Amino acid sequence: MRESPYLVGLIGAGVTPSLTPALHMHEAAALGLTYVYRPIDLTLHGIDAAEIGDVLDWCERLGFDAVNVTHPCKQSVIPFLDRVEDTAATLGAVNTVLFTDEGRVGHNTDTSGFEEAFRSGMPDAALERVVQLGAGGAGTAVADALLRLGTRRLVIVDVDQDRAAALARDVAARHGADVRPCSPADIAALLSDADGLVHCTPTGMADHPGIPVPEELLAPPLWVADIVYRPLETELLRAARDAGCRVLDGGRMAVHQAVDAMELITGIRPDADRMTRHFHDLVTSDEALIREDTHR
Repeated sequence: MRESPYLVGLIGAGVTPSLTPALHMHEAAALGLTYVYRPIDLTLHGIDAAEIGDVLDWCERLGFDAVNVTHPCKQSVIPFLDRVEDTAATLGAVNTVLFTDEGRVGHNTDTSGFEEAFRSGMPDAALERVVQLGAGGAGTAVADALLRLGTRRLVIVDVDQDRAAALARDVAARHGADVRPCSPADIAALLSDADGLVHCTPTGMADHPGIPVPEELLAPPLWVADIVYRPLETELLRAARDAGCRVLDGGRMAVHQAVDAMELITGIRPDADRMTRHFHDLVTSDEALIREDTHR
């Protein structure tokens, strides 16, 4: 067992309220590890995202063991790494950087996190035809995971149709699968012929309220997965559940990407069930505080 403490950071814009530090440190304590995890909020400190290379330099010099990287730096961090693990290189996105004796090594646990979240939360779900909303960084990780899970036909819908087309082309080339872009105007027809819907945009978050598709389009046997986890039950999931659809919340992906990241950092596999229970405690407390602030 390592005697010196781990020092880990989370680099991104607006990350101060993130639940990830508490999630990591609670599990580390349960594993008997001394583990300090701190947000490095670019917005709070007035640091431009283009300075990500400098931020990595500071972290390395200050003795950090690793950093998680989130929006808007998952792609821009890559030129400042010495090596990128194959999956992350293929996706063109990194969310975990290890500072090692061999240099800075980038990994992507978003895609493995969604894959395991789906396996554990949606066992035996039909995957023949899936519609994915969102072609950004998270959407790239999820699309790759869906094809590894066995999706036969994936339709990617994004308001930026060029971005959807680029992602569809890249993912199809990697997997030799039927992946096609479509316009949001086609969503009704797409969902009427789909087994499942995966939502990968910010819609439904506290600062982006709303529902990404009309409620009347949600009906069994369609299943619905959302990667948003604050709130844990988004308007989309609430409407889908009320309509009788099987649903998967974004908490599972949040937990499993953290599980994979912690294992990379420490070499020890965390207890996913324990982390899930703690995550739900954190979310419940967080949402209670939000309700209290709202009613003041």
